[in-house]
Amino acid sequence: MNAIIITIGDELLIGQVVDTNSAWMGNRLNELGVSVSERMSVSDDGDAIKEAVHRAIQKADLILLTGGLGPTKDDITKVALAEYFGAEMEFHEPTWARIERLFKRWGRSSTPAHRQQCYMPSNAILLENKMGTAPGMLFHINGKDIISMPGVPYEMQYIMEHGVVPLIDRKEGKTSIIHHTIRTAGEGESRIAQAIEDISDLLPAYIKLAFLPGLGQVRLRLSGIGEDSSALEKEIQSFSTKICARLGDVVYGFGEKTLEEVLGQLCIEKNIRIATAESCTGGYVSHRITSVPGSSAYYYGSIISYDNSVKVNHLNVSPATLKDHGAVSKETVLEMLQGLLYTMPVDAGISISGIAGPDGGSLGKPVGTIWIACGNKTEQETLLINLGKDRAKNIEYAGIIAMDLLRKFVMRQ
Repeated sequence: MNAIIITIGDELLIGQVVDTNSAWMGNRLNELGVSVSERMSVSDDGDAIKEAVHRAIQKADLILLTGGLGPTKDDITKVALAEYFGAEMEFHEPTWARIERLFKRWGRSSTPAHRQQCYMPSNAILLENKMGTAPGMLFHINGKDIISMPGVPYEMQYIMEHGVVPLIDRKEGKTSIIHHTIRTAGEGESRIAQAIEDISDLLPAYIKLAFLPGLGQVRLRLSGIGEDSSALEKEIQSFSTKICARLGDVVYGFGEKTLEEVLGQLCIEKNIRIATAESCTGGYVSHRITSVPGSSAYYYGSIISYDNSVKVNHLNVSPATLKDHGAVSKETVLEMLQGLLYTMPVDAGISISGIAGPDGGSLGKPVGTIWIACGNKTEQETLLINLGKDRAKNIEYAGIIAMDLLRKFVMRQ
């Protein structure tokens, strides 16, 4: 079974509202073994809605619409659908009775617009919506199922779970769609692709490998389609094992696991407490680490040494080091790390100093020059990264690389 999702609303097209409905529905449909072949967004215009539905019916078995259902004048989806399917608009008494009960419970009065909302296409099967006043609508047309739902996310989700999911479960001939995501850090997409090229060449036609790059990280998603979900899962897992063995410690986790979660888990397993000393990242790394619930078990704290005086007075960086080598240097981040380890009762840490930009660079140290040090009192290592001029991206990238460097260090302990 394949599906097309249609979202309706001018606010989506102009970027006033971010379309989270499509992502949620796509994920839920994937879990149910339904393939989403296309997503469309159209304006609050009857002709645009009808044209989108017409296109979708030619291509898909299941068409899901969200938006344009409610008591306001721009809620025109049901009228457009009635016109497209040649149906009359009929007043639905049970919906009106339910709305009146709701308003009575809320201690408010309904409006004429709410009564108008109860006119429904005569050929629609109404789907209960306990989260709002507008029911969903199901149309069976020439073997196709067209379902229209409100755009309010929690209302759409209720109708999906209680109306759409049971419908899909009753369908025969569903295939299994399985995704397996490998998460990597510290290596670029092209290098990873080259390293596993011979493995990816062995993938059968029903298993695809997608590279999903981000700042400092690349997700490798294996996706398979088949009738036997158990056999398919085993085959995908076999390819995953081969890829992970080839990439080694570049792989840090699977599924939705974040780098900071994996770092925290390792610290707990190894009984290691960590701390950070940050200059150009301004606390970004500590923010990422402490975003994980329970991080107080292994994370001690941070010294944000943005000004050189903080480096000297709180991290014991030598003024001579700053004078001879500058704040952005291997020597400075090593002394920052050593000062951190002697200031805080921790087992390991990281320090960062750089030029995040967009200004402040020089010929010898352009914007994007960032030094990182990692280690404990007896073993330290440094890393120089050279980035671009986008300040936010430089900070995020440096933070990810620093956490990954610390992850690998903790793994070796």
